[in-house]
Amino acid sequence: MSPNGLNGMSHDDEGIDYSDIDAKYQVEYDEGLDNILVVDGVPVIDKSKEEKLFQKIVKDFSRKGIAIKSDCITMPWNDATKKSKGYMFVEFKNADDATYALNAMHHHPFDAKHTFNVNRFIDVERYVNMDESYVEPAQEEYHAKEHLRAWLGDPQGRDQYATYRGDEVEIHWHGKPSQCEVAYSKPNWTDLYVSWSPLGTYFATLHRQGVRLWGGTSWEGQQRFAHPLVKLIDFSPNEQYLATWSNDPIVVPEGAQQGPQYFSPEDEGNNVAVWDIKTGNLLRTFPSVYPEGDDAKKQMQWPALKWSADDKFVARVTPGQQISVYELPSMGLCGKKSIKIEGVVDFEWRPLGDKDREDAEKEAKAGANGKGAKKVRENMLVYWTPEVANQPARVTLMDFPSRTILRQKNLFNVTECKLYWQNQGDFLCVKVDRHTKTKKSIFCNLELFRVREKDFPVEVVELKDAVTDFSWEPKGERFALVSSNDPNLGNPGPGITIKTDVSFYQLERGKGDFKLLRTLSSRTSNTVRWSPRGRHVVLATIGSSSKSELEFWDLDFNSIDDVVRREGVPWGSGIQHLGTADHYAVTDAEWDPSGRYLATSASAWRHTLENGYAIWDFRGQELEKHILDRFKQFLWRPRPITLLTKEQQRQIRRNLKEYSRTFDEEDAAEESNISAELIAQRKRLVDEWNAWRVRCKEDIVEEAKRQGKKVEKEKEKAPQEEAKEEIEVWMDEVIEQIEEEVVE
Repeated sequence: MSPNGLNGMSHDDEGIDYSDIDAKYQVEYDEGLDNILVVDGVPVIDKSKEEKLFQKIVKDFSRKGIAIKSDCITMPWNDATKKSKGYMFVEFKNADDATYALNAMHHHPFDAKHTFNVNRFIDVERYVNMDESYVEPAQEEYHAKEHLRAWLGDPQGRDQYATYRGDEVEIHWHGKPSQCEVAYSKPNWTDLYVSWSPLGTYFATLHRQGVRLWGGTSWEGQQRFAHPLVKLIDFSPNEQYLATWSNDPIVVPEGAQQGPQYFSPEDEGNNVAVWDIKTGNLLRTFPSVYPEGDDAKKQMQWPALKWSADDKFVARVTPGQQISVYELPSMGLCGKKSIKIEGVVDFEWRPLGDKDREDAEKEAKAGANGKGAKKVRENMLVYWTPEVANQPARVTLMDFPSRTILRQKNLFNVTECKLYWQNQGDFLCVKVDRHTKTKKSIFCNLELFRVREKDFPVEVVELKDAVTDFSWEPKGERFALVSSNDPNLGNPGPGITIKTDVSFYQLERGKGDFKLLRTLSSRTSNTVRWSPRGRHVVLATIGSSSKSELEFWDLDFNSIDDVVRREGVPWGSGIQHLGTADHYAVTDAEWDPSGRYLATSASAWRHTLENGYAIWDFRGQELEKHILDRFKQFLWRPRPITLLTKEQQRQIRRNLKEYSRTFDEEDAAEESNISAELIAQRKRLVDEWNAWRVRCKEDIVEEAKRQGKKVEKEKEKAPQEEAKEEIEVWMDEVIEQIEEEVVE
């Protein structure tokens, strides 16, 4: 073969065609252009604006953690018009940096009229030479994904809970004794602790490398977030976003993996990160903010970022200066400026209630039909500022994003404030710790805002003692508080139990004031736990080495209407004590989502005495108890908000008797099966006993014959020595039950 054939010639001197061999063995040279990107969507400018444009481009790239210089940018020009062509070439140090820039800057909004479209330079020729003939893609086999809320479809309507003991994490089903079982178990599933998301969709585990989310019936990994040495996490209310915190500042080592799911050099030194749960992308990072001045000794407040109830905003406070609110998911500062508030200490977003969701649905339907609708209330937040110079302390309600001040309340002689929203957003309680003018003693006032009423009226409940715990009734108009005037309250020594009083208040219809229902005096309770459905409440003594009582109360045991009250029945007489229990060294107490069961636990993180957990019904009857060494955590799995309308819920309550018949039949069938099993077991034991007696008698006869003794016949001794007893067992089974109304 002629050497010229290897240089691309298709024929030699004799006219032989070598083109097929040339094509087969052609060497493709690496041109080394994989570190160059083509950026389209750049504004068309003239030469006078080139420097300013390059500065803006470099700044936008640096915000995404991409370090470039103006020298790295090449912009083609149109010689005829003396203007740029609307695209540019950007050169990077290596292909990895180019890949990261491609992922970060593709579809980046440069300004209101221009959006970047980024491609690799080496891909341009491939796009130009692309075969335009349509080829039908191969049909992929469909694989159904597991439903992340499949546990809600359990035929027996059971709830789940997670336990963490030693290195073992288990997910349990909880129901009747015969229905309790382990749904999933995995050793070394977490390095630190576990957590459920607010609606129960995800199960989070923490590791040295970051956070993992799990879900579905097989508990497969759903998402991961690379935040090394993470210590704390916080989900947004609707499970769209996640905040993570590590005490160790973020460090990005040389050659670390880059991309939208990883930290970039601009994140170094920060501690808090915000992530998108569905994509796993990092949205933004922040430094930890610690209190300054007199509060410098206090720990960092967590959650450091607070979510609005609709997941549209997330905010953080810079103590003494401002509240910064960021839009989600862009994480841009809302209105491009923070809310400057001199001396601000803390704030809270207002929760959304059922009424707010109904108004939102009505507005959506009206908008779809082209009709006008009532304007839905904006997000609302409340913040407080302390006394500064001659300015009193102040509580402020604000609409957001309009930043309209709705209500302000001045407070005097204030030491500390705590903000408590009712979970439906109907009421706000500001617990105000006040000091006397001499500042020698502390007392407490409750500032109660009725948020849904005109002009946001405020009622003041004055108390003589310090309040150590406050809790609103879920979806109700009552609240409970724990107060104490014990001199050891400020600095209790080891083994000292603080004496407390527990008080219940309720909104009095017609008058619009909160009135004392009842006070339970001389208790040791320091924690109030309301059932998620309201009405039932548990008073617990938690964290004490000498007392561990649990008191179960029903606040609607006797339903009393206004007519009965007018007849002289005392206010609060419907409160009934259901039972008292004890769980030694209890450290945690939590109701299940249905409000039927309470779980108490003694965690090894707090002490090593009789660790384990117990489950009680709402009356205080112990259903099960487990003493487990190295036991750490017990967590009920939350349930999402019901999809049933109020009318559907009312219909179910009207037909409770029909549903209860089905449940009673299931209970009777289960009890019948248990009885049958018990009888069979007893019969088996009796048969074993009789067989053993027969063997013993035979052995005695054989031994007597061997010793030459006279053996009496069994039939002659049996009537005198053996008494036969027959036991007849009757079993009742309900086949059908019919209720008829008798009209007299």
